Amino acid sequence: MSDETEIRPETSAGEEFHTESHDPSVSEAYSRFMRQGWGDRELDLPPHPVASYAAARRQRLAEAFPGERLVLPAGSFKVRSYDTDYRFRSDTAHTYFCGNQTSDAVLVVADGESVLYARPRSGRDTDEFFRDRQYGELWVGRRPSLKEISDSLGLEVRHIDELAGELEKTGKTRVHRGVSEAVDHLVAADESRDADFARVASEMRLVKDEWEISELQTACDITTLGFVDAAGEMDRAVEFGERWIEGTFFRRARAMGNDIGYDSIVGGGSHATTLHWIENSGRIVPGEMVLLDMGVEGHNLYTADVTRTLPVNGTYSPLQRELYDLVYAAQEAGINAVKPGEPFVVAHNAAMDVLAHGLESLKLLPCSAEEALDPDSGVYSRWTLHGVSHMLGMDVHDCGQAAPESYKKGTLAEGMVLTVEPGLYFQADDLLVPEEMRGIGIRIEDDILVTADGAKNLSGALPRTSSDVEEWMAANRR
Repeated sequence: MSDETEIRPETSAGEEFHTESHDPSVSEAYSRFMRQGWGDRELDLPPHPVASYAAARRQRLAEAFPGERLVLPAGSFKVRSYDTDYRFRSDTAHTYFCGNQTSDAVLVVADGESVLYARPRSGRDTDEFFRDRQYGELWVGRRPSLKEISDSLGLEVRHIDELAGELEKTGKTRVHRGVSEAVDHLVAADESRDADFARVASEMRLVKDEWEISELQTACDITTLGFVDAAGEMDRAVEFGERWIEGTFFRRARAMGNDIGYDSIVGGGSHATTLHWIENSGRIVPGEMVLLDMGVEGHNLYTADVTRTLPVNGTYSPLQRELYDLVYAAQEAGINAVKPGEPFVVAHNAAMDVLAHGLESLKLLPCSAEEALDPDSGVYSRWTLHGVSHMLGMDVHDCGQAAPESYKKGTLAEGMVLTVEPGLYFQADDLLVPEEMRGIGIRIEDDILVTADGAKNLSGALPRTSSDVEEWMAANRR
């Protein structure tokens, strides 16, 4: 590279910013000219609908740690490849407690008061405005001002440069660690104290408020449309393969939501037996089935998580139907078992009881179903592989840092949302099953809200029985 194209990545004030080696040089005359003659304005933003809910959450969080300073970073950009970052997605705990989704922000809750430290848009009188690839308005778009963030979220908002001074003050401080390396370095770690903070922040999300339930329902509704799109494009998928369906669903997720909630699983044929098949590089073959595990993340980061196993040509073969109906019966048993006061594992146990007896009827078990269901055995799991449920919310596997006593070993409560997703998986090289079963994988998954007297299927707009699936595919295939 010639000297003419080399630049120093710093502003006239000496502050570093993000440029690249192939960016053209910038003369002082050009820099001066670019720092003048721009109009500017504050946007009049209405209060965000989450603001009142987030305020109540912060109040409960502060009450859990009286007299302490609680620090929740949003995180920053993550490198995808060299100078290319992934699209930013704010940390779940941070957004849950304040609603902010901008990068490089930090929420501090102390003495019942909350302040959001944020990085606002670059000033029009700086080189950052037109040269910085990560924060510059002419590169990545307009970041909100401090006032705009404050007006929207109902919080006091200060410049991120003031954060270090705040964290230097005396007093006990807990940090939600692993989100921002820069913030982690500002406060000495206390592993026990910080882990307890993460636990409480996670457990507070176990029971969803009415706004969260509405957001999850919206995510499920958009996901339903994405599955309709996939069914409509099945013939094109036969031509182009699994990635055609992946791309079809992603288009719906981006058009109506924020993103996909997780990498879509599109498992045609034997790929359906790989639980997290996200390569999506295989063929879609008429006569086989395709397992679709996909979910839309809404604009406020709540995600659906839904699975259907569809016959590629629109009709299940007799064997496919027999196995599908067994998985459906297991899921139905699991959903019907969900109600307040029951153990979290109740859906899993109900579904496994059905599957184990079904495997016994298929003459696959080396013992009786009752023996296989004994915790000291569990041999039926060769073909079921995974648990039936996990919590769902802003993370597809939500509340993961909650204590076992509050989650896996806990009880269900009204307002919790969990998946119910039994499956059967017969690996292509499994010599203990008949040859005609090998390479078949089936999962049915729905998002279940625990209600006062039972459960509501938030993703129930998608058909589940084999006959309903066939009728739905016929109606939506183009």
